Amino acid sequence: MVKFAHLADIHLGSWKQEPLRDLNFKAFSNAIDMCIEEKVDFVLIAGDLFDTSYPPIETLKKTFSKFKKLKEAKIPCFIIAGSHDYSVSGKTFLDVLEKAGFCKNVAKIEEKGEDIILNPTLHEGVAIYGYFGKRSGLEVADLRRVKLNDTPGMFKIFMLHTTIDKAKGSLPIDAIETDRLPKADYYALGHLHTDYEKDGFVYAGPIFPNNFQELADMGKGKFYIVDTEEKNNPLRKIELKLKDIVFLKFEISDTLNITEKIIRELDQRKIEDKIILLKISGELENGKTSDIKFQKIEEFVMKKNAYFLLKNTHDLKQKEIGVEIDVKYSEDIEGDTIKTYSEHNPSKFNTSISQLLESLAIEKQEGETSEVFLNRLFSDARKVFDF
Repeated sequence: MVKFAHLADIHLGSWKQEPLRDLNFKAFSNAIDMCIEEKVDFVLIAGDLFDTSYPPIETLKKTFSKFKKLKEAKIPCFIIAGSHDYSVSGKTFLDVLEKAGFCKNVAKIEEKGEDIILNPTLHEGVAIYGYFGKRSGLEVADLRRVKLNDTPGMFKIFMLHTTIDKAKGSLPIDAIETDRLPKADYYALGHLHTDYEKDGFVYAGPIFPNNFQELADMGKGKFYIVDTEEKNNPLRKIELKLKDIVFLKFEISDTLNITEKIIRELDQRKIEDKIILLKISGELENGKTSDIKFQKIEEFVMKKNAYFLLKNTHDLKQKEIGVEIDVKYSEDIEGDTIKTYSEHNPSKFNTSISQLLESLAIEKQEGETSEVFLNRLFSDARKVFDF
């Protein structure tokens, strides 16, 4: 009988915004504290502990302090690299964690002809096998060749950072067929940020949502505690909710009064200490994205003591201006196009379009370095606008 925690897709250091980066680490910290409180026999991390194979020093310092706490509680940690913290060179900071005695990488691999043999890491009646994730799903082809160096009579855990066929849904990506994987009692999976557990195949993460859409869809992270003594339901999902989410969506065709409209909507909501997700989409017929006064919106949100405002304008497009030119009767297509465009879009800069195009048409000279060429290009372009 064994009790263990299964974590994955932690992505420490992934968020550019410091308040969200702090929440990400807090979710990880809370998960480790819960593992200690629950007195689990060991912890599994199925890939992507870090968001990169070379995380920043501040992220490493905080992470090491949590692993030290886990070690002081005498709880072993077993880990594999994921597609983010994997390195083709084989060198990652997971090696540093292992050298420090904080965890053990269970990806023990040897090739024998066409087969990839995985050797177990043994721990008190449990055999733990692992295979790391690679970028672009390149591990899938390898997994079709994998066999386990068997350990009869032991509880077998297979740690993987990959996509399995039964969980990928409609994603147009390669996935390992579950019936082609060696038999194990528990498959500790990472990589897909999804809620999936069936027939021993379990995706644990993410510990904390990793992008705007995940914050909108999930609102919180999770991991699992597995207790084999609980025959009816050995899996216990632990949810890590740190902040409430307020999600506002606006579909617009012009930017007239949109700033005021957003602020009015926010004023009607209870947003104190909450993460505000603001999504603006649509095709702009009038105005431009820069007309939206995001700084004013952010100042209002901060006055209302919200935790953080995260905006998304990826689906906000400027309507393309179609300029129709009768090519058949045009002797100067470029000149006629500029003329027609200028008639539809009057601007003092239109008189400089021809000169700008001419300055950008220069070619790189033989033997000229890229730096020198770019400097010459920018210098000519600046002369057009006289700055």
